[in-house]
Amino acid sequence: MSAPMKVGAVVITMGNRPEELRALLDSIAQQDGDPVEVVVVGNGSPVPDVTEFSTHVRTVEVPENLGIPGGRNVGIEAFGPSGRDVDVLMFLDDDGLLARHDTARLCREAFAADSGLGIISFRIADPETGVTQRRHVPRLRAADPMRSSRVTTFLGGANAVRTQVLAEVGALPDAFFYAHEETDLAWRALDAGWMIDYRSDMVLHHPTTAPSRHAVYHRMVARNRVWLARRNLPAPLVPVYLGVWLLLTLVRRPSRSALKAWFGGFREGWTTSCGPRRPMKWRTVWRLTRLGRPPVI
Repeated sequence: MSAPMKVGAVVITMGNRPEELRALLDSIAQQDGDPVEVVVVGNGSPVPDVTEFSTHVRTVEVPENLGIPGGRNVGIEAFGPSGRDVDVLMFLDDDGLLARHDTARLCREAFAADSGLGIISFRIADPETGVTQRRHVPRLRAADPMRSSRVTTFLGGANAVRTQVLAEVGALPDAFFYAHEETDLAWRALDAGWMIDYRSDMVLHHPTTAPSRHAVYHRMVARNRVWLARRNLPAPLVPVYLGVWLLLTLVRRPSRSALKAWFGGFREGWTTSCGPRRPMKWRTVWRLTRLGRPPVI
């Protein structure tokens, strides 16, 4: 029999949620099977005291806030180039909590059983109500969060990635800082032939929050949406994709200040470098369409 897959975890922190971080690390330590090695990245701040978990937890502190993708990329490299010291990396928010003790085992089993599976998106549920927000189900048909399925993207703070994917298609885009970095990686992975699953039985407890709590939300969402399209879509689909999202934004009737920030970010997305452009193959466009989310929305 082959050895079980090695699972690691990356957690980034701003150092402002020490109790939640320790609770998360405790939930990781209680996972069934071989211990999960953890790297906690202090993203521009010191890491809170986690010495009680020192056996399987390492810490890395970077002097400035690199943003979510940049911080996670530091964590990846702490496991060797592209995370090669482990087979699978879980990425978990520091105020989350693994609800069950079998999540790491289920990850090992899922990746071992399906050699084409590259990424797993966990279900996020509020710890008090058990409710999963619609935006946390990574597909258009999101009414039933208890239905697992193949999907076209994943949730950034509650997922597991086969490190072979990172070695093949690259890590998260550092420059995005916040928003849409997961979809950028997902599209590149799908274009390389990997699949993504949403699993309702792999649960991260996380308090219900609004993404707009972040001051940079509207600007980053718009800028990175443009970068995402410019980097990854065939040229004819770029204006279609961005036109659809412009209409959706207007239909949602954001406040005047939010709309001003959004249009500022949209303009920034066109006038600044998006990084290397590698448009996906048309067969990947068709694959996304068959999975229920054509890359025009």
